[in-house]
Amino acid sequence: MSPETVVPPEGGRVVAVLERGPAGLAPVSLELAAGAKLLAEWLGLEARLVVLGDQPEELARQAAASGLPVMAVRVPGLTGFSGEVYRQVLAELLPRWRTAVLLAGHTTSGLDWLPGLAGRLDAACVSGVEGMRLAEGRLVLRRATMHGKLVEEIAPRAWPLCLTLQPGALASRVTTGNAPGAVEIIETAQPELRTKVEDLPGEANADAALSQAQVVVAAGLGVGGPENLELLRRLAARFPNSALAGSRPVCDLGWLPYRQQVGLTGATVNPRLYIACGISGARQHTVGMQGSGFIVAISHDPQAAIFNLADVCVVDDLPAFLQAFLDLI
Repeated sequence: MSPETVVPPEGGRVVAVLERGPAGLAPVSLELAAGAKLLAEWLGLEARLVVLGDQPEELARQAAASGLPVMAVRVPGLTGFSGEVYRQVLAELLPRWRTAVLLAGHTTSGLDWLPGLAGRLDAACVSGVEGMRLAEGRLVLRRATMHGKLVEEIAPRAWPLCLTLQPGALASRVTTGNAPGAVEIIETAQPELRTKVEDLPGEANADAALSQAQVVVAAGLGVGGPENLELLRRLAARFPNSALAGSRPVCDLGWLPYRQQVGLTGATVNPRLYIACGISGARQHTVGMQGSGFIVAISHDPQAAIFNLADVCVVDDLPAFLQAFLDLI
C-alpha cells in the first residue's frame, strides 16, 4: 500500500496474540483483548484473539470469556514459549486472516517475536503503546520516549500495523462477564527450529509474595548501596502484607535476587501502596508498577521521571529521609 494510506483495508481484522502466564493467561492478555475490541470498533474491522500451544484449549476457554472469537493454534511440542515458533507460525497464518492490526504485549516475550515478525510481514511497527485515540478518523498512538521524560504521538501511514501494548495501559477498559466467544481449533505442523529452549530457571519467575503484596517498597540505584536496603526492609516491616522489591539495575548488581525485580523483565505488581526509593522512573521499571493504587516516590533528583507517576513526591537524601521517617514512626 502507499505510504500515504491511512485507512485499513476493508474486511481486515484486528488480531491480538495473547500471552501465557504461570497459571493460564497472563494479566496483559485481558488488556490485549480490550485493545482489540476498541481498535475493531474504531476502524470498522473484526477482532480476533489468538492463543498458541501444544494443548491450547484451556487458554482458549479463558480467552473466550472476553466475548471475542478465539483461534486456538495447536502447535505440536509448544509447551512453553518460543519466539521462533511464534514468528514462523504467525507469519504463515496472519496473511490468511487478512490481519490489518496485530497486537502483542510489551513484555519480554512480546518483544522477542513481534518485531521480527513485523519485518517478515513488511508491516509498520510501533512498540510500547500507552494510549490510543481516534482523531478525525485517523488512529493516533501514544508512547513515552527519552526515558519517560517526553510523550510522542504516532499516526500509522501504512498497513498492516504491529503494536506492542504496555501492561496497564488499558486496564480500565477490561471487562468481564461477557457471553463467551466462539473457539476455533487450528492444527499446524511442528515447525523446524534453529533453537531450542532447554530450561527456564524458576529464579526468573516473580516471587508470589511480591505479586500478592498490598504494600511494595522498591529500591533503585539511588539507595546508594546494598547496606542501605536494611532501611527499606524496616520500612516494609511497618506494613502488613508488604514486600521488598528492586529495579533491574539493583538486581543486576546482586543487591536483590531477580525474583524480587519489578519491571519489564520482572514482575508486574498492583499494590495499594508503592514506595519507590531512589528509582529514576525509566519505562523498563514503571511498566511493572504503574497500576499501583497510591505511589510515593523518594529521590534526591527533582527532575526524576518517577515523579510524573507519583501521588506524593519527596526530594531529599534517601538514607537520611528514611532514617528520620523510621525514627518518627
